[in-house]
Amino acid sequence: MNKVGGLHHIAITTADMKGQIEFFTDKLGMELVALYWMHGVENTFHGFLRLNDESSIAFVHNPDIAAIPVKLGQTHSGNPGANSARGVMQHLALKVADHDELLAMRDRLRSKGVPVIGPKDHGFCMSIYFAGPENLSLELSYSTEPINAEAWIDPEVVGLCGISDAELARYKVSSDYTNDGGPVPQPGPDAPGPHMTNYPPKVYEAILRTSDEKMLANSENQPPVKVAAAE
Repeated sequence: MNKVGGLHHIAITTADMKGQIEFFTDKLGMELVALYWMHGVENTFHGFLRLNDESSIAFVHNPDIAAIPVKLGQTHSGNPGANSARGVMQHLALKVADHDELLAMRDRLRSKGVPVIGPKDHGFCMSIYFAGPENLSLELSYSTEPINAEAWIDPEVVGLCGISDAELARYKVSSDYTNDGGPVPQPGPDAPGPHMTNYPPKVYEAILRTSDEKMLANSENQPPVKVAAAE
């Protein structure tokens, strides 16, 4: 059974936290629900914009981000069909309920001066496309039924990806995992990975040596503002 039940948050770096908050609240009608010092990260803000009670768009900001060069086609795609570097977000598609909501959001965006391409019918979803601040490529979509894998997995593309028939059959079924032996020890820095990068090696090794119990005990979990309990 698939235990990954949806999007909790996607984190996007920004050199302009206020500008991103302004865009997503004003242009898309979302709500700012958190803005605080990012836990365990020096001199960095974390902001969360509500999608629903369990899902958010998150932004990460510190003063150094503005100095990182932006090159379209490498760091950012700039539109939903262009290239960007491997392992980064190419475009972000957010869900709306139905066609009426899609058209309402199209009109909302256009009324605020944001050009919108679409709607476009992709067969399993209907979409509109537009830009966000800092070269974000954004999409709003809805679907009326689940994607039919038998219709939408192209054998030609499967072959071009080097996927065998046996691999394809495995990919199409949610894989189970059973652990009968208690907690699994943390792999070390020499494990196959993938590994998180951009840590100094000694810092990363120290993190991996830290027990789960100590990591949990050292959690930062208090909100920055004390709120009186409801009576």
